[in-house]
Order: sequence, then structure tokens, then C-alpha cells
Amino acid sequence: MFERGDDVLYVCYDNEAYMNTGVQRSGATPPAARTQTTKPVGEEPGNAFGQGKNAPLIAMAHEIPYVATATVAELYDLEAKVERAMQLHGARYLHVLVPCPLGWGAESRDTIRIARLAKETGLFPVFEAEHGEVVSVSKIRRQAPVEDYLRLQRRFAHLFGDPPRTDVIEKLQAIADRNIRRFGLLEKAETA
Repeated sequence: MFERGDDVLYVCYDNEAYMNTGVQRSGATPPAARTQTTKPVGEEPGNAFGQGKNAPLIAMAHEIPYVATATVAELYDLEAKVERAMQLHGARYLHVLVPCPLGWGAESRDTIRIARLAKETGLFPVFEAEHGEVVSVSKIRRQAPVEDYLRLQRRFAHLFGDPPRTDVIEKLQAIADRNIRRFGLLEKAETA
């Protein structure tokens, strides 16, 4: 689709695992997450670091007309991105983060909060790109530590045992910090 330039808007509904087959690890499962096929034991508990694929960046590498990310926490943003994508022709890709309460081991009432924290920690950058170049980003108003995001999900509960896996949490924080730098996600401080 991307290489051929097909006139298609592909919407990826991303819940970070194969949920309809019993919560199995997928290429979108984040590092350290527990699934039915990634157990929370060993040197690197949960999903191994480096296994996941960043589909929006793969789409951007094809320099297609439009690539965007969104979350269910910001529906007006999602709607605007669908409208923008529909104005263009050629291959277009929209990646939407959608927490899965059952698969992530979270309360349904926390779905929007978790999606918002994914963005506010920097773990899930929200942006738009055209022809391989980022053209806009959704800034983080106040960066939250990744620990706030992880604690709401049982798929990361093994990181908070006795003793806690602060080494793994620090690696996840480093990923968020890299995303913030890469995409320029933090609001600039007001100068006097």
C-alpha cells in the first residue's frame, strides 16, 4: 500500500497486543509488558526491549502524504486528523492508541486517563507528518513520570514488586525522554 501509493486511509486501532487471541505479544507490545506469551520473570521481565515496531515511523519512512498518531483521550484531535487525511490522496496512515482494560489489566473508568498519560509521559508521541516530515506535534503541558502510567496497569505490576524493578522503569523513562527530545513534545518555558 505505502510503496504503491494506493489511495487508502489505513487506520490502525492499536491496543498493543493481539487481544482477540487471549492477549498475546504483538509487534506493538511495549517493553516490559506482561502478556500471555511474555511472562513477568527473568532479567528482562515482560516483553523484551527492542522487539516492538514503531509503525508510524515505518510509515513515515515511506514518505507517504500523511501519517498521524492520536489517542482516544483527545477525540477532537482524532476527528481533525481524520478530516485532514481525507483531504489528501495516496497512502495515508492514522495510528490510534486505544487502551484495552481487560488486556492491560486496568479499570474501564481509567481508559481515558491511561491514554492521556501515554501522551503526557512521552511514551506515545502525538504528531502529524506529511511526506516523511513532522509538521505538527501535540505538546505535553506537564510531563508526567512513566511510573504514573505504568501503575494503573496490571501488565506492569511486576515492576512494582519487592524489590521494585527500578532499572526497568528507568529504561522505560529513557524511551519517553527520547521521544520528547525527538519530537519536541515539551512546551517551552515562559521567559520573563
